[in-house]
Amino acid sequence: MSRVATALVGLPLLIVVIGWGRPWHFSLLVLIATAIALWEYFSMIFPSRRTERLLGILLGAVVSFGLLFPGLPDPGSWLGGVTVVACLTYLFFGGELRERFQSLSWTLLGIFYIGYLLPHFFVLYKVPNGREWVTWVLLVIMGGDTVSYFVGTYFGRTRLAPEISPAKTVEGALGGTAASLIAGAIGGRVLLPWAPWPEMLLLSFVLSLLGQAGDLFESWIKRAFSVKDSGRLLPGHGGLLDRVDSLIFSVVFTVYYLRFLRL
Repeated sequence: MSRVATALVGLPLLIVVIGWGRPWHFSLLVLIATAIALWEYFSMIFPSRRTERLLGILLGAVVSFGLLFPGLPDPGSWLGGVTVVACLTYLFFGGELRERFQSLSWTLLGIFYIGYLLPHFFVLYKVPNGREWVTWVLLVIMGGDTVSYFVGTYFGRTRLAPEISPAKTVEGALGGTAASLIAGAIGGRVLLPWAPWPEMLLLSFVLSLLGQAGDLFESWIKRAFSVKDSGRLLPGHGGLLDRVDSLIFSVVFTVYYLRFLRL
């Protein structure tokens, strides 16, 4: 019930911001989401190490600025500069050498995975017909997630990746893929009527696979650190990162698909 209530509150806000808000409204929304996701990630990785946690959040937020604010230097420059800063910082941190190197690796992953990849939502928003593309990606992934959850809950028998996420089932994955194809076809016809339907079906299929892989990737991180949810922000869903994990790989793929193959 709490899962449905959260969706009823969050989805209308998201629709209003994407459909009728100004670009800076969406940019601010993505920035807030990125900051929260960074906090959740680094709280999982460094639960009792405040300095490393704050360093990761700060550097991840800095990387996101290059994608979210027009007129700033190229995003790659921000990512490169932050990577150098992180490496130099951990080089002179105290502690055992192997542990420091491992902490640096987790920090760089968080900076790239969340600070750089998640803000690609705003990059997609800025392409021609960006509002429609963002809405379509959300429809494909969220529709697939929802059906996958219910099919897996009531009909799931075969474990998909028991070591990473025992609750995920093959039946749920197949149901989610079918739902993404249907949502992509209908959503494409309504939102992007000029796009050929075979292309939209193929793209929906790829995004569905990437969405499920993204979900498993975040589950892998949680499993590695013995955490059930990334946070408690969204009742019934866990943390914000638990909600957007299936979107990250999908939106990045869509950005570069459009950039190199369509636009």
